[in-house]
Amino acid sequence: MVNTIVIDSNSTDLFCTPLVLPQEEDHDMLSDALDYRHRPAVRSNTGRWRSAAFIIGVEMAERIAFYGIQANLINFLTEELRQSTATAAANVNAWAGVATLLPVLGAVIADSFLGKYRTVIAASLLYILGLGLLTLSAMLPSEDCPTHARHLKSASSGCSSHLQTVIFFGALYLVALGQGGHKPCVQAFGADQFDGDDPSESRAKSSFFNWWNIGLSLGALIGIGVLSYVQDNLSWGLGFGIPCIILVIALLIFVLGTSTYRFIKKSDDQSPFLRIGRVFVLAARNRHSKCLVVENNVEAELINPRHGSEQFRFLDKALLAHDVSKADGAVSSASEVEEAKALLRLVPIWATSLIFGIVYAQISTFFTKQGVTLDRSIGSNFTIPAAALQSFVGIFIIIILPIYDFLLVPAARNITGKQAGISVLQRIGTGLFISIVCMVIAAIVEKRRIEIALQHGLIDLPKSTVPMSIWWLVPQYALFGAADALTIVGLQEFFYSQVPVELRSVGVSLYLSVLGVGSFLSSFLVSLIDKLTGGGSHSSWLSNNLNRGHLDYFYWVLAGLSSVGLLLFIWFSRSYIYANNKVHM
Repeated sequence: MVNTIVIDSNSTDLFCTPLVLPQEEDHDMLSDALDYRHRPAVRSNTGRWRSAAFIIGVEMAERIAFYGIQANLINFLTEELRQSTATAAANVNAWAGVATLLPVLGAVIADSFLGKYRTVIAASLLYILGLGLLTLSAMLPSEDCPTHARHLKSASSGCSSHLQTVIFFGALYLVALGQGGHKPCVQAFGADQFDGDDPSESRAKSSFFNWWNIGLSLGALIGIGVLSYVQDNLSWGLGFGIPCIILVIALLIFVLGTSTYRFIKKSDDQSPFLRIGRVFVLAARNRHSKCLVVENNVEAELINPRHGSEQFRFLDKALLAHDVSKADGAVSSASEVEEAKALLRLVPIWATSLIFGIVYAQISTFFTKQGVTLDRSIGSNFTIPAAALQSFVGIFIIIILPIYDFLLVPAARNITGKQAGISVLQRIGTGLFISIVCMVIAAIVEKRRIEIALQHGLIDLPKSTVPMSIWWLVPQYALFGAADALTIVGLQEFFYSQVPVELRSVGVSLYLSVLGVGSFLSSFLVSLIDKLTGGGSHSSWLSNNLNRGHLDYFYWVLAGLSSVGLLLFIWFSRSYIYANNKVHM
């Protein structure tokens, strides 16, 4: 039963105040977001840090699983599957490349069909299946060694079978497929929990990318430090099985937070991919047109004042048609043309960041193989897993990001007047510079390692420990952690904010594709250098026997390529025009 209250319009009674409640309630409603029951989301009851905490927790678990595999993968391939160092490095790079390129496909599926939430759940199930099969492959008895030897770490080295290899690589790429749907959607879904039009939530969204990476680094720290120890000292089966259990728990946590999430409304209009793709098709079709008319004069007049419209003017022909009678439905709108231009402006930034992806690939390959040759003992009873040093990347990210968020950003904000202190491209460029310093330090340390091996007559004894502490590698890991904190987080925020709202999962996947393509380029570069420098009686720079190789030369090559990449990045950044200047750009 509905009660009707009639109030005199001239009354000044305080009971008239409830009449403003609907307006306050409307203000609390989000026009572009729904709750889990498909009702308009209420700002006070959904989203923000409460929902983001669930999602960051899930990402921590996923990173434990991913880095629990990636960090020590090269050692599994060389010790268990008996691959050469160069072949194993190429396989790791190829897998990492696929794992970081598949998010583009996962993002397209999410933004076009399933939505982020459903894609995360489906991808998690694939991920769990892959981890389960990976565990099975590590526990399978081999054909070329006794069954009981599989349970003995000392006896299992080099024991492998064709069945084990097939299941292992099949499971490995199933994990990559699951990660491809999980990674871009979880992060974009987390950022969606903050309303960019609300000043306080907009600031929180910028901080979200920092805290997201702190959670990511904590997960990586556990995956690298704990699981690599389990794999080296207990068993590979247990080392792969633990991530499987953790990811099952993570999926349950993600589902438990459903009632708090905000779900961005999907437009009833045409797919954004078709809409933007049509701009390029129409522009190409009209490229030779001379007698043209504009379909919408009002919209066309809005083009000139807009930032960036002077760039890529050839796309403006998508606004035009051969005949007024055929204009309706055969041309693009001005906003669609601007969306296409915004995507094109991302290409130079993406391309000049690829060298960072190549450097990134060395962390889990040659940095780790360097560590294997060094003195890793602590006391008389404990040996540090070489892969565990990758945890220093995460440690320095965890240290640097809060300092950046709480100290550097406010200080820079007072100087520049920008909400984020410095522009996101300045942040990325600073990280790229630090990555160059990282490779220079790595080259110097490797040269010293080879000199010590020569002094002690260990050049032809690759299995012997070089009397040089593994802690000499910490500076290069620490510097890369600083570079990661600036470049990777910057790329995440940059691509997320610069794509149309409907393509935010794709935006997140673009930063991952930098790492993916970088891994493939690294694999190609490794194979090329191994072939060019390994002819005749000379050992390759990337020889299985690192004492005979010249890994330091390879690092110098990467430092040089990174310097060229940074100069090109600065060149394109200076002319870049942001698609959104409202808050942090």
